[in-house]
Amino acid sequence: MSDFRERAEALDTADELAALRELFTLDDTVYLDGNSLGALPRHVPARMQDVLTREWGALRIRSWDESGWWTAPERIGDRIAPLVGAAPGQIVVGDSTSVNVFKAVVAATRLAGDGRDEILVDATTFPTDGYIAGSAARMTGHRVVPVAPSDVPAALGPRTAAVLLNHVDYRTGRLHDLPGLTAAAHAAGALAVWDLCHSAGALPVGLDAHGVDLAVGCTYKYLNGGPGSPAYLYVAERHQEAFDSPLPGWTSHADPFAMTTGYAPAEGSVRGRVGTPDILSMLALESALDVWDGVAVEAVRAKSLALTDFFLECVAAYVPEGRATSVTPGSHAERGSQVSLRCDGAGDVMRVLIERGVVGDLRRPDILRFGFTPLYVGFADAERAARILGEVLAA
Repeated sequence: MSDFRERAEALDTADELAALRELFTLDDTVYLDGNSLGALPRHVPARMQDVLTREWGALRIRSWDESGWWTAPERIGDRIAPLVGAAPGQIVVGDSTSVNVFKAVVAATRLAGDGRDEILVDATTFPTDGYIAGSAARMTGHRVVPVAPSDVPAALGPRTAAVLLNHVDYRTGRLHDLPGLTAAAHAAGALAVWDLCHSAGALPVGLDAHGVDLAVGCTYKYLNGGPGSPAYLYVAERHQEAFDSPLPGWTSHADPFAMTTGYAPAEGSVRGRVGTPDILSMLALESALDVWDGVAVEAVRAKSLALTDFFLECVAAYVPEGRATSVTPGSHAERGSQVSLRCDGAGDVMRVLIERGVVGDLRRPDILRFGFTPLYVGFADAERAARILGEVLAA
C-alpha cells in the first residue's frame, strides 16, 4: 500500500498538468465523475457576475451587439475547434446534444442522396442517440440498422446513407476507431456522424484530419461548461453549402432581421443555428474554456492513459479477487478516459464510496464508472479511490 502511495506522490510531482488543478473549485473529495459533469473553474462565477450585472443588468438589449452576444455561437465554436481537431468556421454552439444529433442525422441522409435508405446506428449507443435516429428515420423514410461498431464495415452497403457512432462508449469507456470507421463509411458512399460527448477534452479527435462529415458533442463533461451547458454541431466545410438543416430557425437565416416569410440559409457554420442563443449558459461555457489556454490535448491524453493504467493497477492490488472486473479495454488504442468495473451490488457499493468521499457513478445494473479528467484529477486521487473501493468490497 505504501508503495502505491509513494508512486502516486512521485507521479503527481512529475505531472506537467498538476498546476491546472488550482484552476478549479474542488475539495477533499476524490471527484471521478467529470465524465458526467465537469468541475467548476474558479473564475467562472466572477465572469457570470459581470454578465448578469453589467451586460444584462446595465446594457440590456445593447449587449447583443456591444457584448458580442449575437456572435457567441460561432465564436465559442472556434474555441472548441482545436480541442477536436477542426479548423475555424466549422462548429456552432447551441441547443442540446439530442437536438444536434437530430440535425446531423437528417442532414446526413439528405447529403447522401437518393437510393440510400439505411442509417447504421451503434447498437450500444447512448439511448437518446438511438431514440433520435429512430425518429429521424421515420420522418425521412429511412430504416435504422443497429450494429456493433466493430461490425460496421461488414454492414455497410449501397443503401447506407449515414453511420451514427459514439467515439467512446458511455458505459464501458471503449474508444472506437474513428479514422477507420469513417474511412469505411466513405468507401461505401455513406457519411459518418460522430458523437464526441465522451472524448472531446479527453483525447485527440482529429475531425478534419480523418475526414469526418458531421459531429456533435456536449460541453458539460470534460469541457467543464456547467450543468446543461449548450452542445455543439460540427459540419465539415466541404458540406456546408449543401447542409440542409431540418430545423431552419430565424437565427440561421441569411438575413435574420429581415423577418421574411421565405427561408434563405446563411453561409458557413451559422446554418447550424436554430433559435435565440441561450446566452447565460453559453457565456459560462466560454469562460470555462479559458482553462484550456496553452494546454495540448496530446498532453491530456498521455496523462489520462497514465492515470487509468495506475488506477487499474491499484484496483488489482487492493480489491479482493473476483469482486470487481474491468469492462474497459486494457489496450490504450481502445480506451477512453474512464474505467468501468462490473461489480455485484454496484448500487450499494457506489453509495458507500460516495459517503466515504469517492464520487463516481453507477450504470445499472452492475457497472461502477470512474471518469478521469486529467486537468484536475491526480495520481493520489486514483490511489485513494482504488484503496477505498478495496476496503468497501472487503467489508
